[in-house]
Amino acid sequence: MQVERLSIPEVLLLTPKRHGDERGWFCESYNRRTMAAAGLDLDFVQDNHAYSAARGTLRGLHLQIPPKPIAKLVRALRGAIFDVAVDVRAGSPTFGQWAGAELSAENGRMLLAPRGFAHAYCTLTPDAEVFYKTDGYYAPECEAGVRWDDPAIGIAWPLAPNEMTINDRDRALPLLADFEPVRL
Repeated sequence: MQVERLSIPEVLLLTPKRHGDERGWFCESYNRRTMAAAGLDLDFVQDNHAYSAARGTLRGLHLQIPPKPIAKLVRALRGAIFDVAVDVRAGSPTFGQWAGAELSAENGRMLLAPRGFAHAYCTLTPDAEVFYKTDGYYAPECEAGVRWDDPAIGIAWPLAPNEMTINDRDRALPLLADFEPVRL
């Protein structure tokens, strides 16, 4: 597995090795020993699978805050997404900065959004399926988020806002200036 640190060193882009032949390909998308050898000692406890029918569906920026923060290991099973993690950790030198990458069924890449990072993605294709592992259980009482279009963060989304479908909940999230930084 290839592990690449993005512009924020804690946000990782992982590319599993694919073994292919005339039948197609095989890859090991998760192996605890391989992850540990790369310095990732996460105990994943929950898998989530999301489907978005339309290109331009935006979900986020979401996170779980203490006492039940979670990390996410995200990949696209079908189609393609632009995946983003934003550092919202109190006192972090990269607070308010984002890192992102295109994840697709074709490229097989995965993005690790660590604890203390808000996460979002925008679908680049119709009929996109996203799968992610979390190292904590869903805790609705710890849900939090930041606005996807906060100019203080300045995410360079690959689609224009008028090309995106965003639900009312995500539109109502606070700006970073009104968000209590996460203390892990």
